[in-house]
Amino acid sequence: MKFDNQTAIVTGGTRGIGRGIVEAFLKEGATVIATYAGNDEAAQNCLNELSEFQSRLVIKKCDVRDENAVKELFHMLDTTHPKLDILINNSGIRKDQVTAMMSLDEWNDVIETNLTGSFLMSKYAVLNFMGNRYGRIINISSIGGKLGLPGQANYAASKAGQIAISKSLSKEVAKRGITVNNICPGFIDTDLLADLPPEQRKEYIKDVPMKRFGRVDEVASAVLFLASKEASYITGATLEIAGGL
Repeated sequence: MKFDNQTAIVTGGTRGIGRGIVEAFLKEGATVIATYAGNDEAAQNCLNELSEFQSRLVIKKCDVRDENAVKELFHMLDTTHPKLDILINNSGIRKDQVTAMMSLDEWNDVIETNLTGSFLMSKYAVLNFMGNRYGRIINISSIGGKLGLPGQANYAASKAGQIAISKSLSKEVAKRGITVNNICPGFIDTDLLADLPPEQRKEYIKDVPMKRFGRVDEVASAVLFLASKEASYITGATLEIAGGL
């Protein structure tokens, strides 16, 4: 039980990659606070499916774009889970559109959720970590932040921004025993890719040297390593999990 007596927050933790990360931490003994934006049905399903861990799992609705909501979350933690060890910034959305046709709302929604949300959660997590001189922050970025896929200027910008923030933040907090790293998944079989047209899906798979999409557990395993005490000398780093893409 590598994470026994540790507490982790996983944003966007009730579906997809986040849900897999939550389960992986629970199986390794952690107490997990999984946040979600608004899908109550998915949150309840997650709670039901992980009922064997109910004593160590808290599911909390929190809009990571809203500083007041984030403050409220951390205020709750101060009273219920005063020692926080790990933050996984996983909340993310896509609103694909070619740049010339992209609306400002489509741009802002993605940037605010993926990038501003990571900033706000990291800011308040660091304030919590400081007292213990220990903490792990891991951003679930994307290979799209490096490749810049067509129709994803907003998404690519938000994911590249996560990496940039982490490089600055990692230098600010290193002396406090806090590490900040990034995971860049490639094409992972989750709801986020479920709306891809079949032909586009085939084209994406052709581009992957391993000729398949990745699995959620393959991402979760890497997250567990970067969140562990064994990864204490890794910070400001980015690990690609993309099948060689």
